Amino acid sequence: MNYNDLVKKAIEARDFSHSPYSGFRVGAALLAANGDVFMGCNIEVAGHSATCCAERTAFFKAVSSGVSDFTAIAIVGGPDGGLVDDCFPCGVCRQVMSEFCGDEFVIIVAESDSEWQKFTLCDMLPHRFK
Repeated sequence: MNYNDLVKKAIEARDFSHSPYSGFRVGAALLAANGDVFMGCNIEVAGHSATCCAERTAFFKAVSSGVSDFTAIAIVGGPDGGLVDDCFPCGVCRQVMSEFCGDEFVIIVAESDSEWQKFTLCDMLPHRFK
């Protein structure tokens, strides 16, 4: 799967966001090494610490389905009706990624399916816990 298609899946996942408190909707599409794609969205709850980011939702769906080898993730987000170009994963999500992915795992941060930036996990989390 190419990165443009992975971003399209992340945009699709964003439609399921439950974000009544922030109004900031995030979608993620996680590409497994076997070609499967796991989609996730952010899910907010009133007790904010129990909120789950889109990236972790995708990872937890994959791992709970028996998949734990990944090559890339695409992330999109923004307020209702739009996307921003800097919806980077939070530190907790980066650490979850590091649990299952190597330094060269690809992180796509996208504004649209044709406008995106590519990073590696090592770029995002250079001194991670291993």
